[in-house]
Amino acid sequence: MRDAVKNYYPFTGRTLDLDGLAYHYLDEGKGAPVVMVHGNPSWSFYYRNLVLALRDNYRCIVPDHIGCGFSDKPGDDRYDYTLSRRIDDLEHLIDSLDLQGKITLVVHDWGGMIGMGYASRHPERIGRIVVLNTAAFHLPKEKKFPLGLKICRDTLLGTLLVRGFNAFSVGASIVGCKKNPMPQELMKAYRAPYDSWQNRIATLRFVQDIPLAPGDRGYDLVSEIAAGLERFSDLPMAIFWGELDFVFDTTFLAEWKRRFPKAQVHSYPDAGHYVLEDMKGEVVPLIVEFLQQTEARETA
Repeated sequence: MRDAVKNYYPFTGRTLDLDGLAYHYLDEGKGAPVVMVHGNPSWSFYYRNLVLALRDNYRCIVPDHIGCGFSDKPGDDRYDYTLSRRIDDLEHLIDSLDLQGKITLVVHDWGGMIGMGYASRHPERIGRIVVLNTAAFHLPKEKKFPLGLKICRDTLLGTLLVRGFNAFSVGASIVGCKKNPMPQELMKAYRAPYDSWQNRIATLRFVQDIPLAPGDRGYDLVSEIAAGLERFSDLPMAIFWGELDFVFDTTFLAEWKRRFPKAQVHSYPDAGHYVLEDMKGEVVPLIVEFLQQTEARETA
């Protein structure tokens, strides 16, 4: 795996022991902490360009969720692949690092729910938020659950496609960037952690853990996280959105804007789900600028 990503990922990771499981993370640079939380089926690799841009002035913390990236990929007998456990893991990591000052939280995809789940437990620790094609609330009423996700979530065919043929990771690497499609070598790097049936367990479990209705595992937790978002409405927030995301489309963006009317919003009509990759030439400098502009408020 390391050979597949070495040209793109010039970092020496660290690991935290979580009940005998290796939880891999990047800890790059010094300064105010910036915690970047990825989703499915990406991994810390998604944030590599942002880390390189920030690490001279900030301490960048970027975990690989269990089952993802360079973290261990255990079976269900050793790990509970649920939202609540993901939040626990992030909490353990942050607690172990003795981070100084308020945290800038950067979230994408499932990272929105996990990161804001942590924030809901520790609102006093959050100083700024950067949102990238994600959610921290239930599926908007205007949004129909995509058929492709329904197949992966609810059928044996979906299990075969995701774990047998790596369809979720392969598909995301193809459609995730619209304006600037990934070259083959970059696609392979994104897919590298998910190279076998066993190593694709998290990719499937994330989809199966999507709560859609009362009674679904995690539904009440998402409701709780969503209800608490208003506590962060006065924090500096910047939103970067690829409008051609087939899941997190403009209905999700509208919900973020409704809940956070003071946020800076940068929306890209021709970009896809992996907006930080697709529009890196624009988005990375804008995030750096956002952090610089809000620095005085952050340290006040």
